[in-house]
Amino acid sequence: MSTGPVSCVSPTILGVVNATPDSFSDGGAFLDPERAIEHGVRLVEDGADLLDVGGESTRPGSEPVTEAEELARVLPVVRGLARRTRVPISIDTTKARVAEEALAAGASIVNDVSAGRIEPRILAVAARARAGYVLMHMLGTPRDMQRDPRYGDVVTEVRAFLAERVEAAVAAGIERSKLWIDPGIGFGKTLEHNLELLRRLGELHELGLPILLGVSRKAFIAGVEEQAGRRRSPAGERLGGTLAALAIGIVNGASILRVHDVREAKQAALVARALAPGSAPSGSS
Repeated sequence: MSTGPVSCVSPTILGVVNATPDSFSDGGAFLDPERAIEHGVRLVEDGADLLDVGGESTRPGSEPVTEAEELARVLPVVRGLARRTRVPISIDTTKARVAEEALAAGASIVNDVSAGRIEPRILAVAARARAGYVLMHMLGTPRDMQRDPRYGDVVTEVRAFLAERVEAAVAAGIERSKLWIDPGIGFGKTLEHNLELLRRLGELHELGLPILLGVSRKAFIAGVEEQAGRRRSPAGERLGGTLAALAIGIVNGASILRVHDVREAKQAALVARALAPGSAPSGSS
């Protein structure tokens, strides 16, 4: 598989491997490297096309970790998964050195929630390695992104931001064909901002790049429940809402889905793609 973005007929599933103690969904479950590696192997067996390894939580209000700590968390996992699987590995980081060492250890994609704004040198690192690169929209940093986020038109502003960051990445030497864009659901957005981005996701196709969508288990799902007068579900009980959002995202043109529950997401994505407008009949089964 290409190390950069691919045009996919069937949905591409990016399985999440959180080597952190404090991620919003499964923090601490896979902090031990061997457990994280085993988890990644299981995700591939469940149908993951790629794996996304992260060593620093980006949940709202989270504090950054040191470069040394992040490297200690992710490098054994990247090396282990590179030995035991054949799928491309993404390193989820904003730090240039972490990206550089993870790419040397077997990763081939950099997933940067800051789109190169926190450590601009990360763009040059990805360019030298000819790695794939994911540019995501986020207001501020994880520590402060949910402090009263405001937009005139969230889709227009997210699209303009991503367009500017695409040009910065290309100027740094990254091939345009190796770029993905991510609207950053939950990263500096209110409930309504998130829903509007999902409804109008197709407008991001004006940038001519594959769209990565990360909605898995996120808090906006509980926000929808709360608006309907229901109890807010904890992260581990948001599979139904995740699958609904994924299906809408696929219909609106999402190419890559970043998920925790790979087997269920794969099935939902295949059905959503088959039902999307313009899909060709695939048989009578």
